[in-house]
Amino acid sequence: MIYKAKLIDLKSKKIAIVVSKFNDLIVKQLLAGAQESLEMHGIDTGNIDIIWVPGALEIPMVAKKIAQDRKYDGIVTLGAVIKGDTAHYDLVINGVANGVSQISLSTDVPIVFGVLTTDTLEQAQQRSGAKSGNKGTEAALSLLELINIFDQIKSI
Repeated sequence: MIYKAKLIDLKSKKIAIVVSKFNDLIVKQLLAGAQESLEMHGIDTGNIDIIWVPGALEIPMVAKKIAQDRKYDGIVTLGAVIKGDTAHYDLVINGVANGVSQISLSTDVPIVFGVLTTDTLEQAQQRSGAKSGNKGTEAALSLLELINIFDQIKSI
Protein backbone atom coordinates (compact mmCIF):
# COMPACT_ATOMS: atom_id res chain seq x y z
CA MET A 1 0.00 0.00 0.00
CA ILE A 2 1.21 3.51 -0.79
CA TYR A 3 0.09 6.40 1.39
CA LYS A 4 0.13 9.94 0.02
CA ALA A 5 -1.26 13.08 1.54
CA LYS A 6 -4.60 14.31 0.23
CA LEU A 7 -5.72 17.78 1.11
CA ILE A 8 -9.33 16.82 1.72
CA ASP A 9 -11.71 16.73 4.69
CA LEU A 10 -9.79 19.45 6.53
CA LYS A 11 -12.62 21.82 7.50
CA SER A 12 -13.01 20.46 11.03
CA LYS A 13 -9.28 20.29 11.80
CA LYS A 14 -8.08 22.51 14.65
CA ILE A 15 -4.68 24.14 14.14
CA ALA A 16 -2.42 26.05 16.52
CA ILE A 17 0.21 28.45 15.24
CA VAL A 18 2.90 29.27 17.79
CA VAL A 19 4.57 32.51 16.75
CA SER A 20 7.60 34.34 18.09
CA LYS A 21 7.17 38.11 18.53
CA PHE A 22 10.89 38.73 18.00
CA ASN A 23 11.64 40.00 14.47
CA ASP A 24 7.93 40.64 14.07
CA LEU A 25 8.31 42.48 10.76
CA ILE A 26 9.31 39.14 9.21
CA VAL A 27 7.19 36.90 11.42
CA LYS A 28 3.95 38.73 10.64
CA GLN A 29 4.50 37.93 6.96
CA LEU A 30 5.15 34.27 7.77
CA LEU A 31 1.97 34.19 9.84
CA ALA A 32 -0.08 35.80 7.07
CA GLY A 33 1.21 33.19 4.63
CA ALA A 34 0.41 30.32 7.00
CA GLN A 35 -3.10 31.59 7.71
CA GLU A 36 -3.84 32.14 4.04
CA SER A 37 -2.62 28.66 3.15
CA LEU A 38 -4.70 27.00 5.88
CA GLU A 39 -7.81 28.91 4.85
CA MET A 40 -7.25 28.21 1.14
CA HIS A 41 -7.17 24.50 1.94
CA GLY A 42 -10.46 24.52 3.82
CA ILE A 43 -9.53 25.14 7.45
CA ASP A 44 -12.26 27.22 9.08
CA THR A 45 -10.81 30.48 10.46
CA GLY A 46 -12.47 29.71 13.79
CA ASN A 47 -10.34 26.56 13.99
CA ILE A 48 -7.03 28.42 13.81
CA ASP A 49 -5.60 29.63 17.11
CA ILE A 50 -2.55 31.90 17.15
CA ILE A 51 -0.35 31.87 20.22
CA TRP A 52 2.27 34.61 20.46
CA VAL A 53 5.41 33.95 22.51
CA PRO A 54 8.20 36.44 23.38
CA GLY A 55 10.98 34.83 21.35
CA ALA A 56 11.98 31.74 19.43
CA LEU A 57 13.31 29.92 22.50
CA GLU A 58 9.82 29.93 24.01
CA ILE A 59 8.28 28.17 21.00
CA PRO A 60 9.12 24.60 22.10
CA MET A 61 7.81 25.13 25.63
CA VAL A 62 4.43 26.34 24.42
CA ALA A 63 4.26 23.80 21.58
CA LYS A 64 4.86 21.02 24.11
CA LYS A 65 2.09 22.27 26.40
CA ILE A 66 -0.51 22.51 23.67
CA ALA A 67 0.54 19.19 22.10
CA GLN A 68 0.08 17.48 25.48
CA ASP A 69 -3.39 19.04 25.85
CA ARG A 70 -4.46 17.24 22.62
CA LYS A 71 -6.77 20.12 21.68
CA TYR A 72 -5.21 20.56 18.22
CA ASP A 73 -4.84 18.31 15.20
CA GLY A 74 -1.54 20.00 14.36
CA ILE A 75 0.85 22.78 15.26
CA VAL A 76 2.82 25.19 13.07
CA THR A 77 5.79 26.94 14.67
CA LEU A 78 6.87 30.27 13.17
CA GLY A 79 9.69 32.65 13.95
CA ALA A 80 12.76 34.34 12.54
CA VAL A 81 16.24 34.10 13.99
CA ILE A 82 18.71 36.35 12.19
CA LYS A 83 22.42 35.94 12.80
CA GLY A 84 24.13 38.67 14.78
CA ASP A 85 27.71 39.21 15.89
CA THR A 86 27.62 36.75 18.80
CA ALA A 87 27.22 33.01 19.33
CA HIS A 88 23.71 33.61 20.69
CA TYR A 89 22.30 32.82 17.23
CA ASP A 90 23.68 29.27 17.31
CA LEU A 91 22.34 28.65 20.80
CA VAL A 92 18.88 29.89 19.87
CA ILE A 93 18.48 27.98 16.61
CA ASN A 94 19.82 24.76 18.11
CA GLY A 95 17.55 25.07 21.13
CA VAL A 96 14.45 25.79 19.07
CA ALA A 97 15.09 23.17 16.40
CA ASN A 98 15.96 20.45 18.90
CA GLY A 99 13.05 21.37 21.15
CA VAL A 100 10.46 21.28 18.38
CA SER A 101 11.92 18.04 17.04
CA GLN A 102 11.77 16.35 20.45
CA ILE A 103 8.16 17.40 20.96
CA SER A 104 7.09 16.19 17.54
CA LEU A 105 8.73 12.82 18.19
CA SER A 106 7.28 12.39 21.67
CA THR A 107 3.63 13.25 20.93
CA ASP A 108 1.06 12.06 18.44
CA VAL A 109 0.46 15.60 17.26
CA PRO A 110 1.95 16.68 13.92
CA ILE A 111 4.24 19.68 14.44
CA VAL A 112 6.14 21.52 11.72
CA PHE A 113 9.16 23.79 12.05
CA GLY A 114 8.64 27.11 10.28
CA VAL A 115 11.32 29.13 12.04
CA LEU A 116 13.57 30.99 9.62
CA THR A 117 17.27 30.83 10.41
CA THR A 118 19.11 33.32 8.23
CA ASP A 119 22.38 35.20 8.13
CA THR A 120 20.82 38.54 7.15
CA LEU A 121 17.59 40.50 7.33
CA GLU A 122 17.47 40.49 3.53
CA GLN A 123 17.51 36.67 3.47
CA ALA A 124 14.66 36.61 6.00
CA GLN A 125 12.67 39.06 3.87
CA GLN A 126 13.22 36.89 0.79
CA ARG A 127 11.89 33.82 2.63
CA SER A 128 8.88 35.58 4.11
CA GLY A 129 7.13 36.57 0.94
CA ALA A 130 9.61 38.01 -1.53
CA LYS A 131 11.65 36.14 -4.17
CA SER A 132 11.97 32.85 -2.27
CA GLY A 133 8.28 32.51 -1.51
CA ASN A 134 6.79 32.41 1.95
CA LYS A 135 8.07 29.72 4.32
CA GLY A 136 5.00 30.24 6.52
CA THR A 137 2.85 29.14 3.61
CA GLU A 138 5.07 26.11 3.06
CA ALA A 139 5.04 25.16 6.75
CA ALA A 140 1.22 25.29 6.88
CA LEU A 141 0.91 23.15 3.77
CA SER A 142 3.38 20.62 5.20
CA LEU A 143 1.31 20.45 8.36
CA LEU A 144 -1.88 19.74 6.42
CA GLU A 145 -0.13 16.93 4.56
CA LEU A 146 1.14 15.47 7.84
CA ILE A 147 -2.31 15.63 9.42
CA ASN A 148 -3.76 13.71 6.49
CA ILE A 149 -0.99 11.12 6.59
CA PHE A 150 -1.55 10.68 10.35
CA ASP A 151 -5.26 10.18 9.68
CA GLN A 152 -4.51 7.55 7.05
CA ILE A 153 -2.02 5.54 9.08
CA LYS A 154 -4.17 5.52 12.24
CA SER A 155 -6.10 2.70 10.64
CA ILE A 156 -3.05 0.54 9.92
